[in-house]
Amino acid sequence: MRRLLGYLLRYRWRYSAGAACLLLTASLAMAVPYLLKRAIDAVGHGAAAGQVTTYACWIVLIAIVQAVARTCSRALIFNVGRDVEYDLRNDLFAHLQRLPVAYYQEQQTGDLMSRLINDVTAVRMLLGPGMLNFINTPVYYAYGIAIMFALDARLTLAALLPYPLLLVVARGFGRRLMEHTLRVQQGLADMSSRVQENLSGMHVVRAYAAEVRETAAFAALNERFKDDSMRLARVRGQMMPVMKTAASLGTLVVLWYGGVGVIHGRLSLGDLVAFIAYLNLLAWPTMALGWMLSILQRGRAAMSRLEHIFAAPPSIADVSEPLALPAVHGRVEFRDVDFAYRTSDNGHQVLDRISLRVEPGQMLALVGRTGAGKSTIAMLLPRLFDVGGGRILLDGHDIRAWPLAQLRRSIGFVPQDPFLFSTTVRQNISFGRDDASDADVWQAAAAAGVADDIASFPRRYDTIVGERGITLSGGQKQRLTLARAILTNPRILVLDDALSSVDVRTERTILAALEEVMRDRTSIIIAHRISTIQRANLIAVIEDGHIVELGDHAALLARDGLYAALFRQQHLEEELGEL
Repeated sequence: MRRLLGYLLRYRWRYSAGAACLLLTASLAMAVPYLLKRAIDAVGHGAAAGQVTTYACWIVLIAIVQAVARTCSRALIFNVGRDVEYDLRNDLFAHLQRLPVAYYQEQQTGDLMSRLINDVTAVRMLLGPGMLNFINTPVYYAYGIAIMFALDARLTLAALLPYPLLLVVARGFGRRLMEHTLRVQQGLADMSSRVQENLSGMHVVRAYAAEVRETAAFAALNERFKDDSMRLARVRGQMMPVMKTAASLGTLVVLWYGGVGVIHGRLSLGDLVAFIAYLNLLAWPTMALGWMLSILQRGRAAMSRLEHIFAAPPSIADVSEPLALPAVHGRVEFRDVDFAYRTSDNGHQVLDRISLRVEPGQMLALVGRTGAGKSTIAMLLPRLFDVGGGRILLDGHDIRAWPLAQLRRSIGFVPQDPFLFSTTVRQNISFGRDDASDADVWQAAAAAGVADDIASFPRRYDTIVGERGITLSGGQKQRLTLARAILTNPRILVLDDALSSVDVRTERTILAALEEVMRDRTSIIIAHRISTIQRANLIAVIEDGHIVELGDHAALLARDGLYAALFRQQHLEEELGEL
């Protein structure tokens, strides 16, 4: 909850103004029973009608001013809650943007979405309506009890007898509220995750005829959520009658004990009416205690879930004091690089003492069997992950010395799994360049070999591709992501098996178009097809995280090792495919 204090301090003047309005509202509210007492006592002493009318006019005037002050207090404090919600959600999203890729491999998207939306809203309720009542209730109690003591101390003590018990009961309710609220919010997150996964993977659900099973699984989650929600509702429902009973018991004591005092002349009728009016003013704050506890526990539970995200460190740390580094030329060197994913069993090394060097304008190709570690090498260069040991140098400087923005803008990275946003073709291609013109987008699409496909789309570059590009083929998605990388005009181009979803003929066409793009640029290409990388200056064969062979195409064939075996196998497969 310490983080919330920073947001409260940010808006302290508006909170102070709202608190001042609440103080004015309470002061005016407390004046009404006193005027009512004076009016009744005046009637009892045979006062003129004009005097009673004066009291009535004062009560009307106070009610009008009180309404204005009450409105201002709610506008100020409720709007602060909205502003804190806005700031907190922006800060949370910005923090998510800084977290490493590894963090998202361990989290459910639906759970993160639930925290970003539902939990932040719960915090807003705490800092808006909740904060208003946290200020309002003590003020009413302080005013009301002080005036009641001034009227009759013994009657006040008698009226407050049920309240200690009320506080003990409220504390017990608070613990139960916290427990049930956490369960409800976690259940909501579980349902969000299930819905998000099913909607994103609907084609898989349909392909395996798993609709009934997935519907039953969601129904089970929904049933559990309903049960947890009903338990929470029962706790909330039990609180309000308890609070109301306490207030009613106080009124009952006042009627009996105060009535006796009026009969014996110890209290005036006006005192008794004013006393009951003050108790009625305290009735809502008393009942609101239960609601305040509910809001408090829900806000605490939500903030504790948000703190888990804020506590996750952005392990890919940017340089605090950037060096005056020149423009990127593209010389890349791996020196004894080790790496292991955190999820690897027993700390199994994915890469072990990898050493490579690529000069500006050269092409490095990485080949090997699935799981050898090729994609990991590609992701280490733009620091999607950081090396476990060794160093990666760019133009002779450790990549950790380069500002992240400068480093990543210099690298056009096309991942193995192409990702497209559910927007237009144009916006997907120009994602890395806000200032790209239509001509720039078209040239990038042409270089990636996807311009003809786009021309056949219903709205061409304004065609919506759907979530994750679901309306496109695998080859079209890969080529759009390739066009996105080309448009940024990077000094280093990294293609992580970016042509695996196109046929051999299309691949050759794209590679021919890419020759101009890759000229004078450092290129790192990962491919399963040997035909893709035959013209590479340097080919590294990766096996179980080690470089087992290194050289150009001709030299590796002459060595007759793993590369030559892969080449012969693929050549045979292509010949069989042509039969």
